[in-house]
Amino acid sequence: MLEAKSLRKARIPSSLLPNPSPGHLQSTRLAVHVDDVASTCSAFVASGCHVYKIEISSEESTVVKGKESLLIPVQAQVVNSSLVDRCPHRSEIQSIALAEKDGDDCLVMGSVDSYGHLIVSRLDTIGSDFDRLSYSVPPRHCGIWESSWAGICFSPVCWSTAAVAHSFSKSINVYDQDIHLRSLRTLWYPASFSFLQSSLAADTSSILIVAEGSQLSVWDLRTNSNNGCVQRVCGAIGDLIYAVCSSPSGPIAASGSDRTVTIYDPRRWSALSRWVNCSKYEITGLSFSSLDDGYIYVQGADYEISCGQWRDNKKRFAFRGDSNWLGFSKERQDLKISELVKAS
Repeated sequence: MLEAKSLRKARIPSSLLPNPSPGHLQSTRLAVHVDDVASTCSAFVASGCHVYKIEISSEESTVVKGKESLLIPVQAQVVNSSLVDRCPHRSEIQSIALAEKDGDDCLVMGSVDSYGHLIVSRLDTIGSDFDRLSYSVPPRHCGIWESSWAGICFSPVCWSTAAVAHSFSKSINVYDQDIHLRSLRTLWYPASFSFLQSSLAADTSSILIVAEGSQLSVWDLRTNSNNGCVQRVCGAIGDLIYAVCSSPSGPIAASGSDRTVTIYDPRRWSALSRWVNCSKYEITGLSFSSLDDGYIYVQGADYEISCGQWRDNKKRFAFRGDSNWLGFSKERQDLKISELVKAS
């Protein structure tokens, strides 16, 4: 049974970030990294045209429980805070993501702004030196220069492979570092996407799951037939999908305006389970637990995160923020650590 070990809350110093960007329905402006040696958790928060790093103490603390399995956060100490000066964007950053580079004490951070401009930087995990090799990729919109939500995700197998989605242009571009590999054209505005992490697939770095409108589309980068789209799963008309994620053991989760988490079997693309009305408002973020993928974290459009068993449709615990979320991110170091950090 999954239990919460700690819940910490840290405030970003107002001297570092006096006027933060407002919360967004697609809250993808947060990424976290846990350093077991230093007992700190580094939260990277995007606001405006900049990315900020906040180091939070991750010392063990007791869990305070309220009514209806609601967890009450304990105030945590901010060890250090700084501006990451390797992301010179000219418009508001919409999404950031982290990837770990094997055999090196470095993190790879990707950021994309509202026009689809991608910047990838190598960050030091043990010190404050951010002066590492970076590369920048301009947007590819064929003359469509309209700002909108944009997202980024790294391949779970190869850190150099990244996909960038731009909502207004209905496009997803895949890169190997700064080399453009191919473009995918969606039917509707993409709202969320992820590389498939299922162990059931032979090559997970080549399959993308995209939430567009009320559909889930599956794209295989190894084929050119039908522009790479190999499967479409249609939901109810008018029920927009805002979030999609996959589990290493196989299941894929999707949810949105219907406030229902649907778990799919990627072998048949049929529904394994439906957790109905698991949130008071639209669901904008999903993530399977790294310790037990029978549990899933559900982010509502308001200020609440809940965790429950999707097979039995039972809520295990929940916690709330002070306002709408800026980001929803999960960090997994190994089978013993699964830590979630929110920015509001």
